[in-house]
Amino acid sequence: MHRINLLSQRLANQIAAGEVVERPASVVKELLENSLDSGATRLDIDVEQGGVKLIRVRDNGTGIQKDDLALALSRHATSKIKELADLESIGSLGFRGEALASISSVSRLSLQSLAAAASDGLAWQVQVEGQDMEAAVTPVSHPEGTTVEVRDLFFNTPARRKFLRTEKTEFGRIEETVKRLALSRFDVQFTLNHNQRSAHQLQAARSDFEKQRRVGLVCGPAFVENSVFVDMERAGLRLWGWVSLPTFSRSQADLQYFYVNGRIIRDKLVAHAIKQAYRDVLFHGRHPAYVLYLELAPAAVDVNVHPTKHEVRFRDSRLVHDFLFSALHKALAEVRPEDHIAASADAAEAPANQPHSGASDDFYQMESQKPLTLSES
Repeated sequence: MHRINLLSQRLANQIAAGEVVERPASVVKELLENSLDSGATRLDIDVEQGGVKLIRVRDNGTGIQKDDLALALSRHATSKIKELADLESIGSLGFRGEALASISSVSRLSLQSLAAAASDGLAWQVQVEGQDMEAAVTPVSHPEGTTVEVRDLFFNTPARRKFLRTEKTEFGRIEETVKRLALSRFDVQFTLNHNQRSAHQLQAARSDFEKQRRVGLVCGPAFVENSVFVDMERAGLRLWGWVSLPTFSRSQADLQYFYVNGRIIRDKLVAHAIKQAYRDVLFHGRHPAYVLYLELAPAAVDVNVHPTKHEVRFRDSRLVHDFLFSALHKALAEVRPEDHIAASADAAEAPANQPHSGASDDFYQMESQKPLTLSES
């Protein structure tokens, strides 16, 4: 009979990484969420070979102080919460303190940072390789903010790397991750480079016009042209965003983004409420498109339900369901027949990660081959 043994810290982290780091896009998601939680207003993402060779995320956030750099690579080390009660009012995207430890256990990771609170103005870095080496902190030249470099993902777990898809597919998943976050934070500038070539650029969007334009750049202009804006409040709940007209339906549920307090989620209750609102105006087998934002008190929703934080649990699920249904049903009922702009078959069925009206393959580009920024007319 086998004896019971304690797992080494390295092995425990590699096992835990299976829940957090599924593929390169998972790494990008965790790093970008950390940057957003640090107050960053600019995010620069560099990727090589679909994220397997290199993922680099640079931000202009508050940075990490020297004494916290090595600690940041430890499991369950976080600045987001201190006690269980903090989860009831959590406002950050991350809170478990597992991401960097999990990522560093299956890659060669470098963390460089200059903290805004650093009185000496010095930047520091820490480097680890599969957590097989001690995390020594050394000085480095770096502007205010943080840069995380992840190289050779899954170099020490070949079985994990074997299950990755092609470079194009993995980069496509990274694009989708950036797209989701770009829709959640209009106030942040995003740039994405792949194999040292500029892929996407999004300037910060502040006005309502700029926000709508970002939605069009991400989801395609046909979606914006064939959608109605919703904004309703009731009983401490607010729902706002864009929902497609019945004439702009899709054969797959691939253009649907729903956010709760800025966090993208997948929830059966939400999906059911939206489906019911469209029940009388969509043919069977067709799906609506939407970019919606639900705002409510943090204590009214539990985000600590799933390792990926994609699922939530509402304290009063019936209230949320009825509010979503009534808000969307009312908005769709008020649409006049002349407001319907029939989308062409090509537009309605274009891939969700591309513009829908004959645009280039780059979903952030409309007419030219150069990256389009919101400052352009």
